[in-house]
Amino acid sequence: MLNPATLRLVLFISCAHALVHIYELSLPSVEQELTAEFTASKVSDNRQEGTVNSSNQNDQKKMSGLLGSCWRLPWGFGALVAGWLVDRFGSHRMLAIYLVGCSVTCAMVATVQTVPLLFVSMFSMGAFASIYHPAGLALISHSTTSENRSYALGIHGIFGSVGIGGAPLLAGAVLSWGMAWREYYVILAVPGLLFGILFAAKRGRDYEKVVENPSANFEEARQVDWACYFVLTFVAMLCGILYSAFLHFLPRYLTNMEWTGTSLFEAGRFKFFAGAILLVGCFGQYLSGSIARARILEKQLACIVLLQVPCLLGMGLATGPWRLLAASCFAFIHFMNQPIYNSLVAKYTPRRRRSLSYGFSFAAGLGVGGLGTAVAGTVQSDLLFYAGLACICLLAAGLCGILVRWSGVKQE
Repeated sequence: MLNPATLRLVLFISCAHALVHIYELSLPSVEQELTAEFTASKVSDNRQEGTVNSSNQNDQKKMSGLLGSCWRLPWGFGALVAGWLVDRFGSHRMLAIYLVGCSVTCAMVATVQTVPLLFVSMFSMGAFASIYHPAGLALISHSTTSENRSYALGIHGIFGSVGIGGAPLLAGAVLSWGMAWREYYVILAVPGLLFGILFAAKRGRDYEKVVENPSANFEEARQVDWACYFVLTFVAMLCGILYSAFLHFLPRYLTNMEWTGTSLFEAGRFKFFAGAILLVGCFGQYLSGSIARARILEKQLACIVLLQVPCLLGMGLATGPWRLLAASCFAFIHFMNQPIYNSLVAKYTPRRRRSLSYGFSFAAGLGVGGLGTAVAGTVQSDLLFYAGLACICLLAAGLCGILVRWSGVKQE
């Protein structure tokens, strides 16, 4: 369990974690409305009647995929630079910069009128958001032991899942109130600015009280294992492709689903369904953080990754309301990997290079993984798309098997 000081720190950082995933899911939550506006010149007159021709739908999906990758590439690769900056300037300063930067870029997105400036704004937001994980995760790992770290990361992950699920829920509410996607981004700019000021005002004093606490800093002596770390990073890269492709196109996956004879897109309810599905990940995060055990983390990660394969195949085959169940199952299993994965990064890397290690890991997982949205935007068949993701997942499970094998040899 966590002592009160550490728990307060974890909760405070976790609020920033929820926000970074709200910013991450801001584009997927309104990508159909946004791309419809910027491809308006190609839309047939039938759109006024509630229909869009197939060619324009393809154009919108391609543009959406490119925008998604434009956001995710700096979000991933920027984490490597952010990790170095965190080691140099401290977590609290970098967290304040991330929050204020995302607030400013949300305001930029809300006012842009041209496609090039839209891409620049999305790229900038992804770059500022890249700061969070090296700063927040390193701070949590420094403040916990190998025994309670997964529990703390489970709490941290629950807040992240709340942010992931909250973004489409908020978007659905904003649009149902008669506002447009631009107003949605204006609303998102407010909490980032407020929390950024709060982090800056802390000046690191609260962090230092916890980080310098010997009982919080105590960790069992262990040998750094760079070989396992780099294999784990490849697993992160493959899972990052699943993560980005699933999240970015989940609302679109639900759009054409019929519910009591009414298209979810026409009713505007698909965003609420998407948010509810993503909130299921909270339960996966909690369960994972509760059952994680330091000696068998590799086996637990391998099982979780492998269980995603039938879920992905189910998503490809599902039709109608069954899509809700298939997507919910995948969300529950997929988000279980995060507390365990982040615990393994801390297990394999030295304390003095923890921020940089998290940064490199997220550069692979979220940077290279961010290419998944651009590729996904060119695949029109759901069955082919999710079957391809299942193959990627099998490869990731195989790499997890290598970690299980190596960890077993060392324990012997």
